Amino acid sequence: MSNHQKETDIRFMRRALQLAKRGHGKVSPNPMVGAVLVRHHEIIGEGWHQKAGGPHAEINALEDAKKKGHATHLSTLYVSLEPCSTTGRTPPCTDAIMRSSIQRVVIACEDPNPAHAGKGVKILEDKGIEVVTEVLRDKARRLNRNFFHWICQGLPRVTIKAAMTLDGKIATSSGQSKWITGPGARKHAMKLRYGMDAMLVGIETVIADDPSLTVRLGSGTKPSKKCLRIVLDSKARTPINSRLLTDEWNDWTRIVVSKSALGKRLDGIQAKAQVWVSPNEGRIDLEWLLDRMGKEGVTSLLVEGGGEVNAAFLQQNLAQEAVFYYAPKILGGNHARRGIAGSGARSLEEATRLTNTRWSKVGEDLVMKAEIMTSF
Repeated sequence: MSNHQKETDIRFMRRALQLAKRGHGKVSPNPMVGAVLVRHHEIIGEGWHQKAGGPHAEINALEDAKKKGHATHLSTLYVSLEPCSTTGRTPPCTDAIMRSSIQRVVIACEDPNPAHAGKGVKILEDKGIEVVTEVLRDKARRLNRNFFHWICQGLPRVTIKAAMTLDGKIATSSGQSKWITGPGARKHAMKLRYGMDAMLVGIETVIADDPSLTVRLGSGTKPSKKCLRIVLDSKARTPINSRLLTDEWNDWTRIVVSKSALGKRLDGIQAKAQVWVSPNEGRIDLEWLLDRMGKEGVTSLLVEGGGEVNAAFLQQNLAQEAVFYYAPKILGGNHARRGIAGSGARSLEEATRLTNTRWSKVGEDLVMKAEIMTSF
């Protein structure tokens, strides 16, 4: 392949990835996918996957070309994920591609599902269609990192989020936490929530802050998106009058209790929200919880707990990413609440290590995003 062709493929694949991002927060548990149809070096159709159960990106691109009056004969299709080859909620995209007389298909990355990986490519190649793969592969995989993790591990990908002062405090000793960061950082955090399937807090956060755990991107009173709202509450202490149990979205609340949680308080909670019972007594089994969430189609989890909850996920190697917001403030004090608590590492060698760290500034606050290296 010539360098000119490689550059052309990269240019149009970048566009496909841009289109794929339009599905952010809207298509789970499906991946974000974009597609571009090109004929004689000009884009004749574009599409992206818009909602789970709806037409795939390739179909939308073909329909777009048809509406514009373009023929797809001898065109090239750029798609950010390998076209599906089996019937699910929609027919196989490979069938539509072959019917459209497309002569060349350029794919960013292979389907991560072992049951489907490579099958779409083989079907197209067997029909004489030229297939090129791994164009901007890493960018495509990163875009759908939550989906890839869920498919490969069967578990939601976990992101820990915290808003802290420069000395790592999330609240004063009296419990005051609103607001450590500025409005720009809070808006940024709301966009982070929008891309998640579920949010999780500990019972202490519920008691102290009575959070709503909703996603609001605009000025409206209704959430922009429904997410599961999960509370770690081993002793069933969630107040009956809390927002999570009394607002109109309480059907999206899950209170997770231990096996030993019994009595009238639990009965009261069960009357207002779903209760998940951890199989052990005492502390909730986080591995069990993630497994249950994965089985229910939850691909991503945003942990917004206090220091103890954050530490539990880190110490058990259950988190894959960290997003920390730092305000230019210092609280100090031995009793101010920390963003990461727990017993801590006993040596520098045991410290949680971060990689692929990215820093940005939002207003006066700093945002750090990084991947968490596990000790496996």
